[in-house]
Amino acid sequence: MIYQESIKTTASQQMLNITEYVQKAVDDSGIRDGFVILSVPHTTAGITINENTDPNVGRDILRRLEKVFPVSDPQDGHAEGNSAAHCKSSFMGTSLTLMVEDSRLVLGTWQGIFFCEFDGPRIRKLIIGVYEDR
Repeated sequence: MIYQESIKTTASQQMLNITEYVQKAVDDSGIRDGFVILSVPHTTAGITINENTDPNVGRDILRRLEKVFPVSDPQDGHAEGNSAAHCKSSFMGTSLTLMVEDSRLVLGTWQGIFFCEFDGPRIRKLIIGVYEDR
């Protein structure tokens, strides 16, 4: 089953915990055991798994990514001026695969799934494929 969610970001760079969207897709699918494939069909956004209890972790990740890929770099040649967002998206990745066991996402105690915005704010897409283990 394929589900699509709209993700509304509110900042130019942001990490949004989307674990509940993904778990809802699993719940709606009715599967017990299987896996989920997540896809972010954008070149200036990404997806990752990381700690979901301390909001400083997300801020620290964004701050450190900014050090490696600064928004303002006079040597960038891309006409849209968002080369850093493209680099951050490639670095973080645009897809994830997760296991489902007993109708629950298999995540560690402190883990959550994060949509990473690097060129917002925008309305983005999240595609969730839920597949039963047969």
